[in-house]
Amino acid sequence: MAAAGGGEHWSSRFAFLMASVGFAVGLGNIWRFPYVTGENGGAAFVIIYLACAFGIGVPILMAELMVGRRGQGSPPNAMANVAVESGRTREWKWVGGMGLLAAYTIEIVYAGIVGWVLWYLFKAVTTGFAGVDAVAANAEFAGVLSDNLGMLFWTLVGLAITGFIIFAGVKDGIERAVSFMMPMMFVLLVGLAGYNYFAGGFDAALDYLFAPDFSKIGPEAVLAAIGQAFFSIGVAMGGMMTYGSYLPRSISITQSVFIIVIADTLVAVLAGLVIFPAVFNYGLDPAGGPGLIFQTMPAAFAQMPGGHIFSVLFFAMLAVAGITSMVGLIESVNSWVEGHFGISRHKSALIVVGSVAVLSVLSILSYNVLEGLSLGGKNINDTLDYFSNQILLPLGGLFIALFAGWGVKKVYSRDELTSLNAVGYAIWHFLIRFVVPLALAVIFILGVAG
Repeated sequence: MAAAGGGEHWSSRFAFLMASVGFAVGLGNIWRFPYVTGENGGAAFVIIYLACAFGIGVPILMAELMVGRRGQGSPPNAMANVAVESGRTREWKWVGGMGLLAAYTIEIVYAGIVGWVLWYLFKAVTTGFAGVDAVAANAEFAGVLSDNLGMLFWTLVGLAITGFIIFAGVKDGIERAVSFMMPMMFVLLVGLAGYNYFAGGFDAALDYLFAPDFSKIGPEAVLAAIGQAFFSIGVAMGGMMTYGSYLPRSISITQSVFIIVIADTLVAVLAGLVIFPAVFNYGLDPAGGPGLIFQTMPAAFAQMPGGHIFSVLFFAMLAVAGITSMVGLIESVNSWVEGHFGISRHKSALIVVGSVAVLSVLSILSYNVLEGLSLGGKNINDTLDYFSNQILLPLGGLFIALFAGWGVKKVYSRDELTSLNAVGYAIWHFLIRFVVPLALAVIFILGVAG
């Protein structure tokens, strides 16, 4: 079996970990995890989240990497290869196909949002948001959403950077990029959090994030923890399975997965210590969601000492998170196009990135010109978001868990997870068979029910 991407493999565990953490850590994770934590009991929620991350996130991530490495191909081919080896039908390839469709759908909308980040990075470098108050920040963001040429330009810049990385290959492209970008992002996060320690609002942020409030722990908080544990690590999007196909057998899947999940959580917590001190210090709304980054943070930058430098470093950090996630999303689709059509990586990269660029125009126009065009009461972006996040990802994750737990012969999964002892493997097998499918079924039902 040939590996996806023409037999390429990671040259080191460090490169694989940086690529995987970069894929898992996206823009949504950076603003959403701290906010969900604060709203659901702080440290009490973190305890539940960690239990869900290790009880749900770790087993399914191990399963996805296991199938990728065992199947040695793009997600559809990897699923088919492992299925045949275990005496199952090749039609399991459609589960891998669901992951690719989810990745491609997410990328169409996500590319535009990364474009906003790059545009705001440019604004930070040139103006530092000097003199911007809350009203001006809202007006500036509204101006961004109405400027189609501006949004298209910066979306294409983000796709061009991503495409260049994919075009160069696994070792010369993805490895080189993430081995530089991810350590830089960690340094920026730690530096920005350290700055906030002296700038003000740090104690309020610590209370918001870590003061345990068990009165807020109920069914809703548990469901929020389950959803966060699943969505934040990037499974069922094809990226992790593709990255798994590049993983040499000398690298332990189990150890790597624990590092990825811990690093993903650490980044989210650090992001909270970057964003929320400014939010509380300047009387902003912690529930601002995505708008928190583009509509309220610029007003904070304008007021804080050294705000110009802080704003540049902040949006540079976000740009790294956005680009590394786009790389994982596009690489999963690219690996399939390359193998399915028997073309070179260079051609497949141009086709995939080019098609995303064309379709991203629809996403951009849905913020203004096509805002009234709806399907079931949702505009284009909301429809794509619902289809990918509420349908494809939970269903894809559910089928991956069922496949790994019930479809793959134990001798093959045991062969891939050799670093687990007998008890550890038994625990993983129980979780992937029973606990993970139940949790993902709940996520799917609640998502469809709205």
